[in-house]
Amino acid sequence: MAQGNVPRGNVPGDVVQHPCGPLMADRRFLQPGVPDRFHPPETTLYENLELSARRFPDKVAIHFYGCAVTYRALLEQVERMAGYLQHVCGVARGDRVALLSQNSPQCIAAYFAILRVNAVVVPVNAMLLEDELRHIVTDSGTVAVFVASELLGNILPLVGTTSLRNVIVHAYGDVLPDDDAGFTIPDWVKQRSGNGALPPGVVRWSQTLDHAHTPAPHVGAPDDLCMLPYTSGTTGKPKACMHTHRTIMVSVAGSQLWRRSHAESAFLAVAPMFHLLGLQNGLNCPIYMGGTIVLLPRWDARAAADLIARHRVTFWAAPPPMLVEFFSQPGLEDFDLRSLSVVVGGGAAVPEHIAKLMLERYGLQFVEGYGMTETASFLISNPLHASQPGHLGVPTYGVDARVVDPVTRTLVAEGEMGEIVVHGAQIMLEYWNKPEANEESFFVMDGKRFLRTGDLASIEANGYFRMRDRLKRMVNASGYKVWPAEVEATLYTHPAILEACVIGARDAHRGETVKAVIVLKADAQNVTETALLAWCRANMATYKAPRIVQIVAKLPRSATGKIAWRELQEQEMERAPEAGT
Repeated sequence: MAQGNVPRGNVPGDVVQHPCGPLMADRRFLQPGVPDRFHPPETTLYENLELSARRFPDKVAIHFYGCAVTYRALLEQVERMAGYLQHVCGVARGDRVALLSQNSPQCIAAYFAILRVNAVVVPVNAMLLEDELRHIVTDSGTVAVFVASELLGNILPLVGTTSLRNVIVHAYGDVLPDDDAGFTIPDWVKQRSGNGALPPGVVRWSQTLDHAHTPAPHVGAPDDLCMLPYTSGTTGKPKACMHTHRTIMVSVAGSQLWRRSHAESAFLAVAPMFHLLGLQNGLNCPIYMGGTIVLLPRWDARAAADLIARHRVTFWAAPPPMLVEFFSQPGLEDFDLRSLSVVVGGGAAVPEHIAKLMLERYGLQFVEGYGMTETASFLISNPLHASQPGHLGVPTYGVDARVVDPVTRTLVAEGEMGEIVVHGAQIMLEYWNKPEANEESFFVMDGKRFLRTGDLASIEANGYFRMRDRLKRMVNASGYKVWPAEVEATLYTHPAILEACVIGARDAHRGETVKAVIVLKADAQNVTETALLAWCRANMATYKAPRIVQIVAKLPRSATGKIAWRELQEQEMERAPEAGT
């Protein structure tokens, strides 16, 4: 798709798709000193790095265990990689290039190299398996991929059988010094690249940097497509959200003002960057401000405490299950966490006992917010100085958020439950190649285009939004959205399964976990729940695979003959307290 000619879907010309001019926030909810309006920067995401490298060339941009990367060094690496993408791989403006990696310096450099050549980033969940990756590569038309060495086997079968033609593989250990510098580094992170032969179409990261090609000038514009993050759907395969530099930058700049972060801020980046929570808060925000990113490639509570203390981390965005484990770990008092001043997240509230511990022992208040992949993450948030536990918060800069009847789409009364619908400058253009989903997800009200979120909430008397339920079926497992229909579709490929219904089950660690209620075929009654669990782990991404399987004789049905999933869900919620979860 040509850049600068982004789609408007079926939006009439007189309908406001995105707000223009200064984006304003309600002064009642703003901390003193925080502006009530701002003009989003007219820059691309790559230009944020370029500017910060000019301002702070010798400042550390990235800490990765014992490796420290300055802004100057990061930009130089990005330029070399961009030259390779253009001159060797033939990546052109608007081409899609995927990122398949855990958080690492190479992942960050690759991200900006893709943007440098005016291509489109496709962030891919590192837990996906071959069939799931095939859908994303095929749907997006991905032509090249940056992949971590431990994930290479999942992507190789797609080279030559899809649009994918170039693979650049990196090993996290290649950037680490020989001395561990007192860090406890997992063996899988220490592993370095070998020197053996690679399959056709695959090249090592270090080899690409040996090339000295100069990339063509960066000609990106704010309204160019820059990113296609995938979000699972209630039916069918995952869908890509079409984001421009502008939609991403509105979220980044608004978040920076709202949360009062700055160039001296240090960000703990442990939420994965293939997820918008991690990408926005752990990468785009710090680079925009010239801050410092403290990387952790995979969650480790003790390592996180060590990094916060060593690097004087000030800002941390994390899903609540991560915070529960972190603040519950023994020996936490051995670490100096006094630098930490802002802890934000979403998807659920932090349990009351953890919130109390955070406040009383560390002076920290969890700042809950609400956003989606479709909205570039930052949308509704609690103010730092007036956070309301158990509430999503209030609309942020330029966001028109309302609660409507899901059927009539008329406004509901204060305190009544309805669907959250939103209009804002950070909302995606539309779903990539999904006209039916676009028709279902957007509608016009008062001359504006609104996105239906599928989440049910109420607006309290004080103006704060409170989550109440989900209109769509979805399980929130450790901050990852799992759509039952997608899991069920995979379950039905098992030769022993006659019927399946996927629901959420309470989990003390993950918040929710995935449960599959299954009816076996008559000739497969000897198949066990243990065997089904093992099959699920082998055929689905870890976060999607059911952790609980229950075999039943039959599933409840509605009057129309459909599986009554809500009845099963309600039964599970009633049973959960008895299990002590």
